[in-house]
Order: sequence, then C-alpha cells, then structure tokens
Amino acid sequence: MRITVIGTGYVGLVVGACLADMGNDVICVDKDAQKLEKLKNGIIPIYEPGLDELVKSNVLEDRLTFSTNLDNAVKVSEVCFIAVGTPQGEDGSADLQYVYQVAKSIAESMNGYKVIVDKSTVPVGTADNVTKLIKENTTYPFDVVSNPEFLKQGNAVDDFLHPDRVVIGSNSEKATRIMQDIYAPFFRTGNRVIVMDVKSAEMTKYAANSFLATKISFMNEIANLCEKVGADAEMVRVGMSTDSRIGNRFLFPGLGYGGSCFPKDVKALIKTGNDNGCDMSIVKAADIANKKQRQLFLNKIFAKFGKDLGGKTFAVWGLAFKPKTNDMREAPAITVINELLKCGAKVKAYDPKAFDCAKFYFEDKIEYSKSAYSALENADALLLLTEWNEFRRPDFDKMKNLLKNPVIFDGRNQYDASRMQEKEIEYFQIGKV
Repeated sequence: MRITVIGTGYVGLVVGACLADMGNDVICVDKDAQKLEKLKNGIIPIYEPGLDELVKSNVLEDRLTFSTNLDNAVKVSEVCFIAVGTPQGEDGSADLQYVYQVAKSIAESMNGYKVIVDKSTVPVGTADNVTKLIKENTTYPFDVVSNPEFLKQGNAVDDFLHPDRVVIGSNSEKATRIMQDIYAPFFRTGNRVIVMDVKSAEMTKYAANSFLATKISFMNEIANLCEKVGADAEMVRVGMSTDSRIGNRFLFPGLGYGGSCFPKDVKALIKTGNDNGCDMSIVKAADIANKKQRQLFLNKIFAKFGKDLGGKTFAVWGLAFKPKTNDMREAPAITVINELLKCGAKVKAYDPKAFDCAKFYFEDKIEYSKSAYSALENADALLLLTEWNEFRRPDFDKMKNLLKNPVIFDGRNQYDASRMQEKEIEYFQIGKV
C-alpha cells in the first residue's frame, strides 16, 4: 500500500519505518530539508533501540523515502498519517495548529479518495474539526480516522511491530477495512485490532496515559507514607503487585513520570474536563503529586547538606526521563539539577545518550563527564536519577574511593540498602527510612 506519514519526529519516524518494514511504500514528509537529508544518509536524530537499523534497511530497499513535497506525497498515497507535534499550551490544552495546517494542505493536494489518520495525540473532537476543515478545501471523498499510538520510548519499535492492541476510531466501513488491512501483518497469530467510534478512540489515548500516570503517583504517595511510618515501600509494592487485579507495571516508587506524553496528556485531559464541566479530581491529584515528588527528593539532599550548597559538588547519573532514550522532556533531572545550581552547587553529570539534549537545557552550567565513574571524582554525593542498566551493578569500592563522601541519593531504588550498609555507604532512597 502507498502510505504518507507527515512528520518525522519520534512518532512519525517510528510509524513510517515500521510500516515500510511490512512491505508498504512509505513517504515520510517533513518541512526540515536538512533533517531529511540526514535521514536519507542513515543519521537518526533520536535514540530509539532498533530504529536506526530499521530506517537504513528500508531506505536501502526503497520502501522508505523522505520528501519535503507534501503535495506529491498525498497524490500518490491512499492513506495519510498525521504525526506532527501537539505541544502543550499555557492553559494545558494541546496546541493543534500543526495538525490543522497539515489537514488543510492534504485537502488542497487531494486527487481522489483518501483516508486521513490522526496519529498525533489529540483531544476529543479533533477529528470532527479536521473533517470540517478538509471539506472546506476539497470536493474529493475522504474519511478521517483516529489511530492513537501507544509506543513506549525505549521500546517503541518492538511496541509497533508487536502491539498489545491497535485502536482504530472510524465511522466509515471503507476506512475501517483499509486500516485493518494495514495492520493485518502485525497480528498473524491473533486479532487485537479494536474498532470503535472516533471520539472514543481519541479519549482512549488520554485515558490510558492518565491512568498509568496516576498509578505512578499513587505508588509514590504510598512510598512517602512508608517513610513516615517505618514501612518498606518495596515490600508493599511486592504485596500489591502480586494481586492480579493490580499487576506490577508502573508501580515502582521514584522521582515521578516525565517525557513527552504523560505530563502533557494528563494536563490536556484535565483541560478537557474543565471545558466540559467535569472536575478531574483524581487526575489533578496525580499531576500535583508528581510535581511534589521531585521536591521531596531535593529535601533529602537539603536535610543532609543544608540549602546553601556553595562549595558542594554533586555527581548525577542519568539525565533522560527514562532509560533507552535521549529524551529529556519533563525529565526529573531538569528540576533537580536546576534547583541544585540555584543553591550554589556544582554538578557533574553522565548519561549514555542524552548529552546533546542536556546541553539544550543546561548549556555550560554543568560539567558533562565522559564516564559514570569520572563524574564521581571529588563529588560530595551521587544522585542516581535515571535507571540505565549500566548503573545497576557498579563497583561500589571504586565509587567510594572516587567520591569525597560515600553518599548516594537513589531516586530509582536501584541498590540494596543492606549492601550499602555493609559497604559503609550512606544511602538514601524512596520509601525507606
């Protein structure tokens, strides 16, 4: 099938590469010619495991191409995926200007029936607005479909190639059949395509992400209470997660959620609720708890060293909001490091993939260490902020020798407290005294 994907950001690039890998002829369209030239040469702007190989192999086979020519791409394609950014507005709403710009451009380029797919995360009612806009700019037949993405950064390629489910919001039998045909190769051993009306599909994405965000915030509040009453949050987590009704996903206490989806989608759902007279009190509480979690972590540092951190140096392991990505959008590291700098501290940071992104946020205000261990040299304490695999089994004796003080503030509960005690390392974590 001939498919156009408009937008070569995180979602668009993964969608385009994976659809091409299933034998479709995919054109990825973007205004940024310099970015497309890099993609043609196998230079991937984001870090996502497996994506670079997927892009390179499908470009080599001529199934995946890149173009700035939206008009031609629309004309030669039957299906057009809109995968442009929907940044958060000041009031928490999703900024849909790019979605609407693309929809208008698609309409002006149409030369026959098209399926226009909202792949970007958009509020309920967006498909109706896109439909109205396209009708105003073309006389050709078309259908607008909602097909929300459920890709986890760090596992996005595998998520797309082996999805839990695919949600298709469609009010047209013809469009539904075409979308089912696109996704058929991904479900050879079972059919997990869920078809529903468009508005329900739009709501599903926000509901799913906000539920997971709430689960994270709930576990963090339980962990904070565990510290006060002398309980062990890890034991409580195990006791909860072995209940099949609850499960063990997204139930680890830590620094809270970040990234491009959860914070934005939570705020957008709250805004949608406010606009429709629904007080989303549980979702609001999750948002408040998430912001508070980072401050509570900072309070542990202040309790140990005081708020005047002049002359103190902190080593930071992990800058990305989660492992297996270089994305720092809404990362806890931003809040924590900026507060330390404000209090006069020096920061030496290491992350396996996020340095380029970090320089956007911190410029030359922090030191970018070449390795995890070099960040520890003469530091007063280590702050572990992202749970990269390489941080899980470090040489603690070496760490003690490099650190000025054997102190670790673990925002991800990576280490065993009893072992830290044996090593005579002062250890602070989430949910334990």
